[in-house]
Amino acid sequence: MAGGWSRDGAVNEQIEASINDELARLKTRRALVGDSLTHCAECEEPIPEARRIAIPGIKLCIDCQQERDGRRAQRGGINRRGSKDSQLK
Repeated sequence: MAGGWSRDGAVNEQIEASINDELARLKTRRALVGDSLTHCAECEEPIPEARRIAIPGIKLCIDCQQERDGRRAQRGGINRRGSKDSQLK
């Protein structure tokens, strides 16, 4: 059943796309789980023991992690709910 200007199945496609995006994001996060490294995977600097204990499975030193967090891609740029506001733009 289509509503408004959307074609049949558009809502289900939007839901599936949202779920697939979130699953892809979680898969990349899951790669961090496991045994902690003693040295950073990017710069080879030693990772402090307190950090390895606090965050199990850590692979990056603080500096490399902060750099990676700073370039994190913005999420949610597309309004997939299909509200009337999004149709008016």
